[in-house]
Amino acid sequence: MKRREINAGLAAGLAALAMPTGAKKGKSMTHELKTGGNRGYLRIATEEAFATREQVDVFLRMVKDGTADKGMVSLWGFYGTSPSQRATEILERLMNLDDLRLAHMDATGIDKAVLALTSPGVQPLLDVEEAKGIARRANDTLAAACQAHPTRFIGMTAVAPQDPEWSAAEIRRGANELGFKGVQINSHTQGRYLDEAQFDPIFRALSDVGQPLYVHPATLPDSMMGGMIDAGLDGAVFGFGVETSYHLLRLVTTGLFDRYPDLQVMAGHGFEALPFWLYRTDYMHKAGIRSQRYARLKPLKHDLFHYIRHNFLGTTSGLCWEPAVKLMIEVMGEDRVMYAMDYPYQYVPDEVQAMDNMAVPDAVKKKFFQTNAERWFGL
Repeated sequence: MKRREINAGLAAGLAALAMPTGAKKGKSMTHELKTGGNRGYLRIATEEAFATREQVDVFLRMVKDGTADKGMVSLWGFYGTSPSQRATEILERLMNLDDLRLAHMDATGIDKAVLALTSPGVQPLLDVEEAKGIARRANDTLAAACQAHPTRFIGMTAVAPQDPEWSAAEIRRGANELGFKGVQINSHTQGRYLDEAQFDPIFRALSDVGQPLYVHPATLPDSMMGGMIDAGLDGAVFGFGVETSYHLLRLVTTGLFDRYPDLQVMAGHGFEALPFWLYRTDYMHKAGIRSQRYARLKPLKHDLFHYIRHNFLGTTSGLCWEPAVKLMIEVMGEDRVMYAMDYPYQYVPDEVQAMDNMAVPDAVKKKFFQTNAERWFGL
């Protein structure tokens, strides 16, 4: 099906979603969503997912043979096998890097999408050689899509942190041969976190190529899961943010940015709520250091406010809500917050309109939608 035919089919459905959440009844805030910068900026969506059939098949194999952890059984046992409309639509959209995805971008005014291999990447795979092969082939697939649509798609490199040295080499290949503009790692790797010493080759490679790292959520490791699945709170609804914010805090409090002061680390979903918690987190971190309560916590060169405004970048994937975005901008700075849709897991046209209508200065809005992404991804 050609893109113009898909767009025609989308038009009626999108009209029903025109009113942004929270808009006052009777006061129209709607407008047509177009690409091309007619509102004074391009829209660059910075956390958009794709999958390969090979990747999904391995997830399903692990769910079936019992090697998947509880989180993967919950997540991919649903998306990979459920006959529900949500699961089947998302799976179809994940594996489309052509007309369907472009039609959805056109219909919601998204000019460019920064694409990465969907969570949890290849990080749960127990066979490291298999993981590396799937990641490398996924990178080649994404590179081909970016070459086919160079004005629309931007790629991030997938790695297999199970082998940090291989991952470092793949980061360099992604930057130097494939034209990718960043690296995505889906939080923990089988319960291991990037502040651990064995992962340092990854950060050396990021430093060498001068690219950002996007820390994307993954399912919680079994050691953290507790009763979240029974409560229905293990995934994007809550558990993802809990686990990923924990990971981000580990990076900063264990001194990663003192060792790599130019490193830029991105995260989505309102920077996983850390801007809201920053004052208390900073206070208690300093108290813990003064009391020498924790052997691993050592004094840092700066407070946490410094690192969030110099080394962290936040996107609004899944949290295109004006109060939260304004808080991010106030805490992180107007140069460090970027738009993202979280396609295909969250595809809501009225969220794009709500962000267009956000009450911030036009110059800040252009940074938010366009120029911050251009700067930090080196576009």
